[in-house]
Amino acid sequence: MSPAVADKTKRPPLDLEGFEDWIIERGLRGLPIEEHLSGFCQRIYDAGFPMQRASMGLGTLHPRYGAHSFVWNQNTGAVENTPHERTSSERALYKQSPIFHMRENALLAYRSRLDKNEPLEFPILEELRTQGMTEYAAQIVPYDPNKISQTGLHTPSFSASHNMTTPLEGIFFSCATDDPEGFDDHQLDQVGRSLKYVALAVKSRLTYDVGNTVLETYLGADAGHRVLTGAIERGSVETIRAVIWLCDLRGFTEFADIVPRDELVGMLDDYLETMARPVHNNRGQILKFMGDGFLATFNLSELDDSAVCANALKAAAELRQGIHEINTQREAANKPIMDFGLALHLGEVLYGNIGASDRLDFTVVGPAVNEASRMEALCRPLKRRVLVSSTFFEKATACHDKLIPLGSHRLRGVTEPQDIYTLVR
Repeated sequence: MSPAVADKTKRPPLDLEGFEDWIIERGLRGLPIEEHLSGFCQRIYDAGFPMQRASMGLGTLHPRYGAHSFVWNQNTGAVENTPHERTSSERALYKQSPIFHMRENALLAYRSRLDKNEPLEFPILEELRTQGMTEYAAQIVPYDPNKISQTGLHTPSFSASHNMTTPLEGIFFSCATDDPEGFDDHQLDQVGRSLKYVALAVKSRLTYDVGNTVLETYLGADAGHRVLTGAIERGSVETIRAVIWLCDLRGFTEFADIVPRDELVGMLDDYLETMARPVHNNRGQILKFMGDGFLATFNLSELDDSAVCANALKAAAELRQGIHEINTQREAANKPIMDFGLALHLGEVLYGNIGASDRLDFTVVGPAVNEASRMEALCRPLKRRVLVSSTFFEKATACHDKLIPLGSHRLRGVTEPQDIYTLVR
């Protein structure tokens, strides 16, 4: 790392014998990133590096968060993980950080004395100075130096924020000391060289975490976990009993032709968020979005049938209230509104991998899913938002007072008429 201060070689070198084997072993074990950072920081501190605080920033693939910052404090030995949302305010903070400065100016290393009576470049440095820190050093360690060399950067280095372009681009590391003399150049260089081993261990875990996040985002928590742990062969399905939740929006097709594209997408996202939240809050799992609706399940193996049905009905009531609130807000703003239809059914389904040999879907299929779809189509003609099957009603023994009968109705493709219920208004 190229120091930005006068050369100082006053302290003995750090004793890091065996460090490479130690960190590689931890990487092979796939330890959580917090453990990688805390172990590394404690080891170099115990070796004589006068670091009081360290930070590591990583990009991530997550629909809500763009990056994570991990901060180690020597006083506690603990690591605090702060996720950074994909918001304009977070981006504004990022643009005031050392890492943004480094990336914009093609720098892999950065150092700054904090104990001079001079203005500092970044808010984080002012904050560290108020905490008694005397020097700050930062480095970016790219996973692919060849890509960095194409931009004119040829040496590894240090830094302090989040928002790597991609999660597998590299790591950012920064440290601060309260030693009156600051960092020793040769010790800091030792730490900088050791970071490539840390980056390798972190990449090992990060690859898994990114895969897990992506699968959970697109498949759901349980389905994503099953795929990641080996359930990836076509035809690997099991029969489970579940409450089936099938819902969609009313009026979206009509708006799709008249509402501007960007407004339409934002409108759909707002409504789907309102529809999804009650499912997640009540132990349900969304398996797939289908245009303006989605298919979800509530697993009957986790609780008794009555309790699971109660959770699903609670989610339905929360959905009804949530749609009412968003429509009230949109009407006040003179914006178009939409309604919804929801069917709740209960039965056996096939749960697992279905599809082509090289393009699979982890979902549920079976007659019970088809019946839920047929029942949901009755919401409009029956002028009801929520319809509940007789099979569901029979198991929802603790919630009969919340449901009223709507009589028997024929479902397309089903021979016998079915008794249908709905939520009490």
